[in-house]
Amino acid sequence: MENLPVYHGPIGKEEGERRLGQDGRDGCYLVRNSDSVPGVYCLCVLSHGFVYTYRLHKDDAGSWAAETTPGVQKRYFRQIKNLIAAFQKPGQGIAMPLLYPVTAQSRAQTYTEAQTTGDGLSPTHSSPHLQQRPQPPAKRQKHRNKTEVRQTPG
Repeated sequence: MENLPVYHGPIGKEEGERRLGQDGRDGCYLVRNSDSVPGVYCLCVLSHGFVYTYRLHKDDAGSWAAETTPGVQKRYFRQIKNLIAAFQKPGQGIAMPLLYPVTAQSRAQTYTEAQTTGDGLSPTHSSPHLQQRPQPPAKRQKHRNKTEVRQTPG
């Protein structure tokens, strides 16, 4: 997983959502460690102001799968990069196709550039405000979270 450019490590849900909110484009995505389940990863994608989170896990045979929309056939992939490539196409059971990778390296460069500009603002001060928005009970799905991204007045 460490060799995957979109893998951000154990950054936590809020930080993952903040990073996607900073990018701000529908279809931007990243992978992070799950906060609640050890050994499980989360694929997070921004769509129409909400961050959707899907659990990724490796089975005993070493194949990767994602928890997607109920009723969508679960697919298994030998490598995580193949799973991501498949989810770059529409109709795969996630909120929207994965279009814009938010890489850990580009994130580190953005942070470093902000630190060296001398404007006194850290990236946190200019990031959008994220607010959890509960789903109606009829639409709530197991293993999927949706968080709204709101811009704070500057």
